[in-house]
Amino acid sequence: MRPGQYGDSTRSVKAVSPPAVPGQPVAPAPVPASAFHLSSDETTELDTYGRNSNPTWRQLESGLAELEGAAAALVFGSGMAAITAALRALTQPGCVLVIPADGYYQVRRYAAEYLAPLGITVIEAGAAQMCEAAAAADVVLAETPTNPGLDVVDLHRLATICRGRGATLVVDNTAATPLGQQPLSLGADLVVASATKVLAGHSDVVAGYVAGGRPELVTAVESERLLAGPILGAFEAWLVLRSLGSAGLRFERQCTNAQALATMLRGHPAVRRVRYPGLPDDPAYPVAEAQMSRFGCLVSVELADAAAVHALVQRSELLIASTSFGGIHTTVDRRARWGDPVPEGFARIALGIEDTDDLLTDVSRALG
Repeated sequence: MRPGQYGDSTRSVKAVSPPAVPGQPVAPAPVPASAFHLSSDETTELDTYGRNSNPTWRQLESGLAELEGAAAALVFGSGMAAITAALRALTQPGCVLVIPADGYYQVRRYAAEYLAPLGITVIEAGAAQMCEAAAAADVVLAETPTNPGLDVVDLHRLATICRGRGATLVVDNTAATPLGQQPLSLGADLVVASATKVLAGHSDVVAGYVAGGRPELVTAVESERLLAGPILGAFEAWLVLRSLGSAGLRFERQCTNAQALATMLRGHPAVRRVRYPGLPDDPAYPVAEAQMSRFGCLVSVELADAAAVHALVQRSELLIASTSFGGIHTTVDRRARWGDPVPEGFARIALGIEDTDDLLTDVSRALG
């Protein structure tokens, strides 16, 4: 078996496996250091100060780069820190930036409140309009699948358009993860993502990263991280590194649960609408099937109203009400409470790692 043919769990384990050195630990410990001993040779220091670099960062960055198929990765204190650092590094006054109109709402806020006042033209485009909008852009940030609507952007087509006009394409790969989608192989220049979600996977750490293959772009983002300081703590980096090895196993169960739940909910009388890219009759399925190896852990549903969403959680023994996603528990998040332009009964269900039959039985009973 060639390395490129490894399954997701094998890829995850290999991504966190350091070189085998006799006498060294199999699972390396975190290095919580703000300062390091300096060498008299002032040209060769690898680590000098904790805002510049850290050995635990490098181990995690190496693993993330391997999973994303990137030449390099950079870790940040959150997914938003990674996104905003990339946008600051890539945009300048007078340029045109396209961002998702139907993606994570904090990105729209940041672009409107911080980038637009600098003279950057910000265009919001939904997944269906992203390729058209890219024809006039200098930088494009695409999110696919979109959060929370779960529409899918054709990344190969979008990358072709961006490359044709010399625009930079950045893809938010949070929902799909590198185990479900490889944006760089489809033509993206950079990947940004929240490692808080599936990769860390235990709802106990906040982290993000940028990955890519173009050295000049990675260097520009790294310089932005150094100067602005949105770094990831060494212990938090170790928590993500510790979890990364089991990400393939967890994500496989989460995707299995999502497919099964979406299939069940599609015919339930209490459910008005279900979205999941893995359903053959979902509008996103044709593109998702072509560019994704797994369809993710998120299912979007529309119930009658807000009360119906709350009742679903209250009647369940397994579901918990919580925002974010990718942890071991199955969570329900009524998105209208955060200001998303969705119906009052719209909920994003993020599947955990419970046994599939138990989960289906529980949700069916809770819906009534």
